[in-house]
Amino acid sequence: MNAATTYNEAVRACFAEPAYAGDLQGSFDQTLTADVSESEGGAQVALAAGIQAGSIAEMAYRAWGCPHLIAALELACETLVNQPVQSLENFDSADITQNLAVPTEKTGRILLVEDALATLWAQVAGADT
Repeated sequence: MNAATTYNEAVRACFAEPAYAGDLQGSFDQTLTADVSESEGGAQVALAAGIQAGSIAEMAYRAWGCPHLIAALELACETLVNQPVQSLENFDSADITQNLAVPTEKTGRILLVEDALATLWAQVAGADT
């Protein structure tokens, strides 16, 4: 089995040209960061969001994992940039998981994306209290 049969076109497109990989480039009212990992598979995600005037102005990530994880981060960032910061709350990766045809055995890696986003949201929610 090769990559062409293992990963669908959406995964391959995100993996081939990741727009959000790297570090934040701008200056923001608030910068949020999250580092999460999966102990069993060794997958890791470092996710950052730049918040400006209550909106997610920019997102960036660094990831160690499979193409499904990187593609899921790409799509999550693409979905959330230019949205209100409240969009981080209860982010559901179900559509992304379906769109990328993520196999059941990789669900834990995709949940890292939700964990990282929940960590970002907790920083916002904590700042409001």
